[in-house]
Amino acid sequence: MKIGKKLLNFMIGMTILVILWQVVIWLGGYPEALLPSPLSVGKAIVALIVEGILFEHMQVSLGRFVAGYFLAAIPAILLGMILGRLPRVWQIFDPIVQVLRPVSPVAWSPFIVLWFGIGNMPAIVIIFIAAFFPILITTVNGVNKIDRSYLKIAENLEIKHLQLMYKFIFPASFPSIVSGLRLAVGTGWIFLVAGEMVGAQSGLGFMIVDSRNTLNLDFVLAGIIFIGVSGYLLDRIIGLFEGWVGKHWGLVIRG
Repeated sequence: MKIGKKLLNFMIGMTILVILWQVVIWLGGYPEALLPSPLSVGKAIVALIVEGILFEHMQVSLGRFVAGYFLAAIPAILLGMILGRLPRVWQIFDPIVQVLRPVSPVAWSPFIVLWFGIGNMPAIVIIFIAAFFPILITTVNGVNKIDRSYLKIAENLEIKHLQLMYKFIFPASFPSIVSGLRLAVGTGWIFLVAGEMVGAQSGLGFMIVDSRNTLNLDFVLAGIIFIGVSGYLLDRIIGLFEGWVGKHWGLVIRG
């Protein structure tokens, strides 16, 4: 029932967006060459699906994203839990993180290409940079917010460090970790597409650039739509993971 309601809300929202899109075309008097209509883009979407072009590029983009995202998430969570338990050490590393965090991952692309060459690795590295810092910072903040009295009780019970991390610190800081994971999904997906637009020869970002170069703006908008929908679905997957872990640890997480 809940899934059906969410699907209905999604369809209503998309319908409103398409209506607004068409209204903008009517009011602005834009020709198809400048702003393709929803009908033209719908035909382009069907063509991309039928010809298999969409799934080919989507598979490449998702593969890059999953690789970069998990390569960032796992060490960021582990390092964040450790640094959260070592506040003095975090005070040293925090300025470094705060200096590097605002730098766009795409700004590193000249060095990334020189170090890793062309192909999948540059995009994976860009996703890693984009996803790592949000997860690290939210994990550290989550650990810092844990009530210290509970930690003292755990120490009095002589709970070993690894057990303390797994059985207490991770569940207690999980709501903050999830917020970082969700934020990292958005930033990672955005910069994946930006990375593919720069030098890749496949993926959704490349598909958009290639369509732009051939002046097929209906295919450009089709690619944009698939990027948005894919980002939405990735966020929903993180939400499902959040619910699964919440049930496993007995947590009630809202958001």
